[in-house]
Amino acid sequence: MSLTSKVTEDVQIVTVNAERIDAAMAIQFKEDMRVETESGPARVVLDLSSVNFIDSSGLGAIVAAMKQLGKDRKLDLAGLSPMVEKVFRLTRMDTVFNLYSTLPEALEPQQVGG
Repeated sequence: MSLTSKVTEDVQIVTVNAERIDAAMAIQFKEDMRVETESGPARVVLDLSSVNFIDSSGLGAIVAAMKQLGKDRKLDLAGLSPMVEKVFRLTRMDTVFNLYSTLPEALEPQQVGG
């Protein structure tokens, strides 16, 4: 799986360069996320702009990536296509992650409680 990463100010942005996060890619995704986020700022934004399909294995891999960060770091999700966002809402994962429509929206200064 192809991930790219950059750190801007106090945020690490990890971009998924694939159209799918599914059973065939979930294990590699978890490993690549672990490598990319071993160290870095307290906030990580996962840019899913290229992703147009995610299944339960993909959801599990993203949850695993969040857990790998530890309790002192946070994973937010940005650039969800309508289909991917629907999966997160149907599975109530929108209560676990902050979801942002676009990467720029995710990078706006954080509001208290937001």
